[in-house]
Amino acid sequence: MPEYGPLTLNVPEPAVRPGGTPDFSNVKIPKAGAVPRPDVDANPEAIRDLAYSIIRVLNRNGEAVGPWAGLLSDDDLLEGMRHMMTLRTFDARMQMAQRQGKTSFYMQHLGEEAISSAFRKALAPGDMNFPTYRQAGLLIAGGYSMVDMMCQVYSNARDPLKGRQLPVMYADKEHGFFTISGNLATQFVQAVGWAMASAIKNDSKIAAAWIGDGSTAESDFHAALVFASTYKAPVVLNIVNNQWAISTFQGIARGGSGTFAARGLGFGIPSLRVDGNDYLAVHAVAKWAVERARRNLGPTLIEYVTYRVGAHSTSDDPSAYRPKTESDVWPLGDPVIRLKNHLIVRGVWSEERHKQAEAEILDTVIAAQKEAESYGTLHAGGKPSARDMFEGVYAEMPPHLRRQRQQAGV
Repeated sequence: MPEYGPLTLNVPEPAVRPGGTPDFSNVKIPKAGAVPRPDVDANPEAIRDLAYSIIRVLNRNGEAVGPWAGLLSDDDLLEGMRHMMTLRTFDARMQMAQRQGKTSFYMQHLGEEAISSAFRKALAPGDMNFPTYRQAGLLIAGGYSMVDMMCQVYSNARDPLKGRQLPVMYADKEHGFFTISGNLATQFVQAVGWAMASAIKNDSKIAAAWIGDGSTAESDFHAALVFASTYKAPVVLNIVNNQWAISTFQGIARGGSGTFAARGLGFGIPSLRVDGNDYLAVHAVAKWAVERARRNLGPTLIEYVTYRVGAHSTSDDPSAYRPKTESDVWPLGDPVIRLKNHLIVRGVWSEERHKQAEAEILDTVIAAQKEAESYGTLHAGGKPSARDMFEGVYAEMPPHLRRQRQQAGV
């Protein structure tokens, strides 16, 4: 019988830690326009390579090239620019508000604005998103009130959720934004179930599931893929790979699959990777996947390759686990700057117009913030009534809750 050495385990480590030189040599980036655009009804086996490449539209010169380009007009792109700039400005003001003690907690989208903003434009009214806490662009691009968003962050008297949720965990049925769960992977299962229910009712609405790279290690993620693939649910399964969970790099959750998109191949689900910092590419891939769902062709899994520039939340210090300059050398750049450069190349934008838009958007966001703060903040002004905790749960309130409400005097 042959003799073997002692067993060992593979413990993935990031390429570099604080104090080191940032290294993204492992991110293989194809040329813009190089990845083919298959037919919407393509067999998953025939397009398996798309799970290992990265679909890109914008090249280094700001030009839109290749088979995934040409789906958006100048007006569409200008609107997309405004949505991303608004989300970035909104983030900055709410981050500042948290530092001022006006809210307990906040989570920024810095560097990821293109993903939710562009995806939202591929959906139809009535479609339902099951988001994480970094998809507020779905609301902003969908025309939701920034005042209401801020009131929810402040948990004040105008909070649409009446103080029942953590800051940034928005919800609005009419805008297709299912309530966010702090246990992130649950959203994947719920989205698939919602999509299945829509099909059972012979409805026309589809669902979109959202998850971060870290949460794909949860069992709910895999359970969702089983049901989605088995029943061909009309759902788009989105994985936002921003390289870092809270303090753990993506290599831990990814396992041995090589890419997160490749996870879908084992379930027979068409799986694509896209440049998450390319507004045009995100929209094109989202539109492709949404059409598949709408045509009863089943689910699609999309991995958005991006980078979380800011901290995971206001409770996080990323300098403790990654180099401070790492975001500066991220090879896919900044989504706002890239779309700005493209619009300038097209002759419909300029540096001067961009600065003017920044000022206009800042004024709009500050005005919304002033209105929201007039209804109260964390430590000042109006708050939701204690009575609200008893309302909106049961169609008919049980006797024991009626007694508790009476005892509380609300």
